[in-house]
Amino acid sequence: MQKYIIAAQVHKINLFFGFFKKFRIVRACGQKTKREVSQMLPRTDLAMEAKELFERSAGEQTRLSGVLARETDRRGVRMTLVRILDAEGEQALGKPRGTYITAELDALARREPGSFAAAARTIGRALRELLGPCRQALVVGLGNREITPDAIGPEAVRNLIVTRHLGSELPEALTGLTSVAACQPGVLGQTGIESLALVKSAMQTAQPDVVIVIDALAAAEPGRLFRTVQLTDTGIVPGSGVGNSRQEFSRRTLGVPVVAVGVPTVMDAAGALQPALTRDMPQGLLVTLRDVDARVREMGRLVGYGCDLALHRGLSLAEIPTFLS
Repeated sequence: MQKYIIAAQVHKINLFFGFFKKFRIVRACGQKTKREVSQMLPRTDLAMEAKELFERSAGEQTRLSGVLARETDRRGVRMTLVRILDAEGEQALGKPRGTYITAELDALARREPGSFAAAARTIGRALRELLGPCRQALVVGLGNREITPDAIGPEAVRNLIVTRHLGSELPEALTGLTSVAACQPGVLGQTGIESLALVKSAMQTAQPDVVIVIDALAAAEPGRLFRTVQLTDTGIVPGSGVGNSRQEFSRRTLGVPVVAVGVPTVMDAAGALQPALTRDMPQGLLVTLRDVDARVREMGRLVGYGCDLALHRGLSLAEIPTFLS
């Protein structure tokens, strides 16, 4: 399917028409079941956003059960924890049960001094909590490097400290570091092989305790593009946010814990435009930001540094560029 990407600025997205879109959804929902409400909501990969949209659309007629949520503040970064507990929660939010942590990086978006360091340390800490103890890790950068909004995974791997090869050549160099291998499987159209199959092959060599999968996501709200990072222990279905689902990466398919890290880089154009303008809009039309190239580089570096801090626990943020040079 051909993809279309329209450059846009977040602050130029028309909030007035967004209000009427939400109003129409609320009126249409009425006494619908949780599954019906969920199917009427705008498409999003973010559990936090799915919860907000469900509650906003269902109103008082349908209670959201099977989901727990709380907000905290870490180093000035607002963190939202969403836990989907059972089948009811899965049905309501359209996502598998598990833990979803979302970091909102408003200070970084405003370019406040020290915001990148605070965000990297916060993401590293949250990722470490999801990973638990691990001796060997495989980090997978999903996505198509040739399509900029889809290049978060490969860009993050560029900023990853890979150490697995040092175990046999310089074992003393691994002191205090985790054995980390990396893989960039590309996409089916480039390789002719499903990404999951390539990662399984890499796992036979790397023998990881855990797999970290990094990918670009889709959001429903323009204010979340390149301003949020989602971490989850449920794994990921690549392409699901843009209607091009591939085989899932999860404990069920890989046999080890899978932690997914994602950054929303695109949203459905229908959610950003006046309803009258979407009548003849082709399917699969997505929008992103005008400066998408710089944003992908920045967020890829942020996620890569967060992985480095989570995996190599004795490492400081200031030391990472030395290892990467």
